[in-house]
Amino acid sequence: MEIAGLVVGVQPLFQSTREYCRPYLTDKQPEFFVCVAGEDLIFQQMLLEQEAVEEGLKIRKFTEPFLERATIQRKVADELIKRNTLMLHGSTVAVDGRAYLFTAPCGTGKSTHTRLWRELFGDRAIMVNDDMPFLQITSNGVLAYGSPWSGKHGLATNICVPLQGICFLSRGKENVISRAEPGSLAVQLHRQAHIPLQEPLTEKALALVQTLAKTVPLWQMQCNTQPESAQVAYRAMGCEQD
Repeated sequence: MEIAGLVVGVQPLFQSTREYCRPYLTDKQPEFFVCVAGEDLIFQQMLLEQEAVEEGLKIRKFTEPFLERATIQRKVADELIKRNTLMLHGSTVAVDGRAYLFTAPCGTGKSTHTRLWRELFGDRAIMVNDDMPFLQITSNGVLAYGSPWSGKHGLATNICVPLQGICFLSRGKENVISRAEPGSLAVQLHRQAHIPLQEPLTEKALALVQTLAKTVPLWQMQCNTQPESAQVAYRAMGCEQD
């Protein structure tokens, strides 16, 4: 399959993994190979349990097909770090060919917010990815890529679009958005990014987070679940067309 410009060869343990990744399958020659064994599934379960503890979530026992997909995700994300491409937890919607990424801890309402965007803009809007998009940092800006790892709703498209901005969401009674200084959100951005476990990829990923913060406009928004919240975010992030 081809993810964010990387052609990956995978021999899955489960047929469902192939179906899950079907929109990204390609006939191109693989540049990178992912092998999944039983011990990988055990290790991935352990990582997910650690993540749940850190985020204060309930520990769950995942199915083996789920763990295989998560293992492939992690290994592909590690490899893409070498290509200046970072996986970031967030819901990303594109309008008129430009992408807007909304990030926050689980359960904040990212998917609800991008759904309001799709309802507001209709055919002008398309979901890039509802959970784990890839962001490629280039000399001409940042590109957002869809990926198979799209959350419980499975909302994703195999496309690449320029990233217009990143917005950190929190719940609020009113819809209030403001521009943020890169340094003020460095910790939050780091928490939502995929950081590999092994050096020197850890250093490389942290450097990419810093570059991302300086390259793309960052925003903070308190929002409710009313349609107006999408309008407020769109106007503030500089997307209004003449």
